[in-house]
Parts: sequence; C-alpha cells; structure tokens
Amino acid sequence: MSNTGFYWHERCFWHDQGAIGVFSAPGEFLQPQPASESPESKRRLKNLLEVSGLIDELKVVKPPAVAQEDLLRFHTPRYLKMLAEADANGGGNGGDCAPFTPGSWAAAKHSAGLAVAAVEDVALGHVNNAYALCRPPGHHAEADQGRGFCLLGNIPVAVMRARALGQVKRVAILDWDVHHGNSQQSAFYAEPEVFTVSVHQAANYPLDTGSFEEQGDGEGLGANLNLPLPPGCGLGAYRYAMESLVLPALEAFNPDLIVVACGYDACAKDPLGKMLLNSAAFAEMTAQLKALAARCCQEKLVFVHEGGYSEGYVPLCGHSVIQTLAGSSISVPDPQNDEIAAWGYQALQPHQQALIDGWRQQWEQCTQ
Repeated sequence: MSNTGFYWHERCFWHDQGAIGVFSAPGEFLQPQPASESPESKRRLKNLLEVSGLIDELKVVKPPAVAQEDLLRFHTPRYLKMLAEADANGGGNGGDCAPFTPGSWAAAKHSAGLAVAAVEDVALGHVNNAYALCRPPGHHAEADQGRGFCLLGNIPVAVMRARALGQVKRVAILDWDVHHGNSQQSAFYAEPEVFTVSVHQAANYPLDTGSFEEQGDGEGLGANLNLPLPPGCGLGAYRYAMESLVLPALEAFNPDLIVVACGYDACAKDPLGKMLLNSAAFAEMTAQLKALAARCCQEKLVFVHEGGYSEGYVPLCGHSVIQTLAGSSISVPDPQNDEIAAWGYQALQPHQQALIDGWRQQWEQCTQ
C-alpha cells in the first residue's frame, strides 16, 4: 500500500463562479472573462501527475461528499440552507466574493468530503500522509458566510469531525496560502488544542484579519500565530520565517496531526499575490514539515489544496510538493525554477529579518 493518499473527484472541477474575472462580481465596464479561481490549475496538476507517472505511486481515493451532520459542526444551519436553496434557484453569492452557479453546492460538498477522508485516513493510520485536491477552496469560509472563492470550511469541517470522533486530539494547522487563513482562525480561536498558523502576504485578503496581534481568545490564547509578511518576500524570507518561528512553534505545540492549507499563490507567477516563491521552495517547506511530523506525530501529515491561480505554474509547484510528500524519485523539470531563484531580492532582506525577529521575540514572551 502506498504511504501517500491522493484524494480527488471530477465533481470538484465542475464548480463554476461565473464570468467575474479577478473581481467579486461582473460590472458594466468589466468585460466578462473566466473567474481567477478556475478548475484549470487543479485539473492540470492532476493531469501532470498522470503524465509523469507519479500518480501510480499514490493511493488514489475518490471519497463521497461530506455529510450534513459534519458540516453542522462548523457552519450554521441558516448558511447551509441558503447555499442549497440558492444553488437550486440559479446560483448566488456565499457572502463576500464567493459567487457560485448551479452545481456548485454539490462540488463544495465533495470538496469538503475530500478533506474529511484525507484527515480520517491519516489519523487512523491507513496512510502516512495525504494530499486532497479540493475545489472550491475553503480557508476563507466562515461559519455563517463564504468568502474569497470559498463556500465551505474544508479544513475546519474535517478537523472538527476527526476530533469529535476521537480520531485525533491535538491538531496543528499551517496555512501558507498567500492570503490569510481566516477560516481556521475563526473556527478554533478559543480552542487550546488546535494550533492555527498562517504565513501570508500582509493586508492582501481579507483586509480585516491576519495581524500578528490576533493570538487567540480565552483558553485558546497563544494558539493562533499570524505572520503577515510584507509584499515581495521570496526564498530567504520564507525560509527564515519557517526555520526561526513557524517550525519551532509547531514542534513546541506537539500535535497528533499536522494539516497544511496548501495554497500556491505565494509563487512568483501568481496574479493575485506579490510573493516570489518557486516550486523548489514549496518542496523545501514540505520536506521540513514531513521531518517535523516524523519527530512529533508519527508522520501524520495532511495537505489540503487551497489557492493558486497561475494555470501554468501551479501544476509544477503541486507536483514538487506531492513528490516530496511521497518520497518519490519521479520529478518533472521546472524551466523557471532557477530563473526565479536568481531574481533580485530573493535573499533575506534586513527589514524582513527585523520583522520576523520581532515576532519571534514577542511570541516567545507570550507563550512562556
């Protein structure tokens, strides 16, 4: 049996937001174009796995849609009812920049079902680690509304279910999507046994969440860590943030399971982010987390696909992550990996180091 599970379903690729381009809604002077969050980046990743042969080394799973009772652990009944009714009556908007058309409700439930199955299989030891190719994404969806292309909170739903069923107790969630992981933060903000970490571009989306000062509430104080990096951060800044603060904080928490909200919009080719990562950077961070999981939680590691809007570059980044996760020798060439690494300002900059050092000192003080 393969040690790495790969979870996907064609239904997820059929989610359609309508012709909104990079905006939240069409307008009189906005020529219609496909939405930025399109199926192509995800479909091309799956296709690349097929063409390279890496998919043959994975345990491929097509799980069912999520159950309503599992959704209700996180989402409000009123919100779920609105999604179902709007889907049946021509579509609508989940809340803030989360439009959808008929068929999206089925796709969203299947997307959450992928995360649920991946978390359960890793938690129960059926596979060592897993990658869930979810669409629509979920790391912006809140209990009572969709946000930022996300309709259902895939990771909160999966983690809450696993904890409720006694499959896992202490969970660490790392979100490295270029946008703040407000879904996980809102879901577990007062929960001391779920540690949520988000490494993102400062004040990109959402504008009302993601500051370093947001560190949890009540018993959960000290169990939420945000690193809002300045635009333009590249290989040096991300490596320094991971090694000096993120990885030590995760290890100190000593989780039973690590879940990664794996967005690729911090890559240098993304139209919605302003960061400079290449595919090798995502592979390096994956290797770091895989080693950490081996030390603290019996290798239990789950990746849940989130954002990433470069149809050409996301597949290369995703393949490098899954190859690393599976420990495979099957690689595909990235013709721009070295070029991106050679771009100016890829090294850690003084202002970036000062910011991260300040966060580390404050975090150490507040968690002592």
